[in-house]
Amino acid sequence: MDSTENKTKSGLVVDKFKKQIEDKKTNLFILANTNGCELTVTNYGAKIVSLMVPDKDGALIDVVTGHDSIDAYLTSGEPYFGAVCGRTANRIANGKFELEGKTYSLAINNGPNSLHGGIKGFNSVVWDVKEVLANSVKLQYFSVDGEEGYPGNLTVTVTYTITNENSVIIDYKATTDKPTILNLTNHSYFNLSGAGDPTIDDHILTINADTYLPTDETAIPYGPADEVKETPMDFTTPHTIGSRIDEDFQQLLYAKGYDHTYVLNKKYKDEFSFCARCESPKTGVVMEVYTSEPGVQLYTGNWMTDKLIGKNGQTYPERAAVCLETQHYPDSINKPDYPSTELHPGETFKSKTSFNFSTKV
Repeated sequence: MDSTENKTKSGLVVDKFKKQIEDKKTNLFILANTNGCELTVTNYGAKIVSLMVPDKDGALIDVVTGHDSIDAYLTSGEPYFGAVCGRTANRIANGKFELEGKTYSLAINNGPNSLHGGIKGFNSVVWDVKEVLANSVKLQYFSVDGEEGYPGNLTVTVTYTITNENSVIIDYKATTDKPTILNLTNHSYFNLSGAGDPTIDDHILTINADTYLPTDETAIPYGPADEVKETPMDFTTPHTIGSRIDEDFQQLLYAKGYDHTYVLNKKYKDEFSFCARCESPKTGVVMEVYTSEPGVQLYTGNWMTDKLIGKNGQTYPERAAVCLETQHYPDSINKPDYPSTELHPGETFKSKTSFNFSTKV
């Protein structure tokens, strides 16, 4: 579908996404499947802006938070809505790492740590549009050597596809000309009751992980994974997100809720396998996540605020959305026991995540 159509099913006006930023043009791309589902993506930050899927009554609802213009994204108090985060998603302790004998220093933008690529991560740049089809868009970004302190010229490509099975598939590829580090994720904020619904406490969640990574008070994992069993971190069986989120448990107190990496149960490295299942009892919308990544960050919107004005005048208060960010582990470069985030010349980074939507009546 051509991106110049004036309005989307979610109520977005396409012209509000057309802007020139540092000699590059932004736009909104409307992707659709044969069932009437609609995914919109902007090349500013490679962000998912809206996602219309059917509820149990067959009505289309928008299940991701976001803004209704590029100007709103530029000034948002939440710069990661729907974005691709990089070069390194999540946190690096004290913004420092060593690679092949050289120490690198990154911007400190989250307490004492570096978060989601720094001051101007991949979420805040304009991506080049390489291909637009009726149901997919391919975006590419060239990150120069030294950008945000990272070594190597990096070429990264992300392709969004909405299938006729009501799945949103995200494919990532990247290459570099120098040793560097890379950890990519999509940071969509989901509310399966519909964006603008005030809470995800009632969402029923399952995560395919027997262990998770406990963190210090700055959200940096401090070592080996811990068992989730007999703790409020356990989603190996279905629980509502809100049922234990306020328990007197140190990990939850540190983060004001869930903001932790779960170590996914994998038979082998890079296995594309079941990650999580989330369901809204209000709408019957079910989302199942599959990924090739070794972990998923569960974040329950603990720092959201109703001062955030989103699409159609919506507000997004605390815990009004949940993120399931498939990725490698935080601070992996400083923890040799974690799966490596190093990327070397001659290698191609590949990653795939799928969000599959259905309904439960």
